[in-house]
Amino acid sequence: MKKVFLSCLAVAALATACKKDKDDDGILKGNVQQLYNGKAWTWSKLKTDGTPEKLAISISDGALNSVPINSNHTGHENHLVLSLNEKHGTPFNHVLLDWNPSGHEGPMYMLPHFDFHYYFTTPAEVDAVVEGPAMNKFPDAAYLPAGHIAPVPGVPKMGMHWLDPTSGELGGGQVFTQTFIYGSYDGKVTFMEPMITKSFLDTTTNFNRPIPQPVKFQKAGYYPTKVNIKKHDGVTDIIMEDFVQRQAS
Repeated sequence: MKKVFLSCLAVAALATACKKDKDDDGILKGNVQQLYNGKAWTWSKLKTDGTPEKLAISISDGALNSVPINSNHTGHENHLVLSLNEKHGTPFNHVLLDWNPSGHEGPMYMLPHFDFHYYFTTPAEVDAVVEGPAMNKFPDAAYLPAGHIAPVPGVPKMGMHWLDPTSGELGGGQVFTQTFIYGSYDGKVTFMEPMITKSFLDTTTNFNRPIPQPVKFQKAGYYPTKVNIKKHDGVTDIIMEDFVQRQAS
């Protein structure tokens, strides 16, 4: 009888622990941070087999509606390091959210927009990224999507940015709304980055696009193949999804 009682206590404790870690929809939240007059945070969701289903950043309407637009401020004004729940199940280490009040270098990107850097490296490693030989040591081409280019110098505390020349704002004469970028430093792919304008987030309720994929991967794990933007309940979600298991090679 005592063993049965103790087993019940153990099951109850496990259920309590799980409830603390997840909400009712199985969402695993990262830290919540203030972003102007609202909030931003990360979250993930796993499939029943424990593999990743979604990995996302959420921005509240309060934040999205209060970010400053400033034509005299070029570059990042707000720089948030967002942690991931430890059970997210992907190769990513953390997310860096940057708000650019009037865009940044690259004439096509001089529009108010967010940079969402999903880093494979730690915040300390990102902070150590500097100009010099390591910045210009590129990964083998197979570790980047075919045809991607790095047309501008690397950025300290970020890295080299690799762009898809077939993106509408580069090859199609279209106004920049959203794009997808890879980053590198010291011969390694260090981040994946959806880059999205405020106006696109303001007016988009449901959007899905594929993520360009490389042939090879430096680190084994589950990698996203799509980005989805969804608005609901006063929140905008930027979701990485449709994860595929890759082997290091």
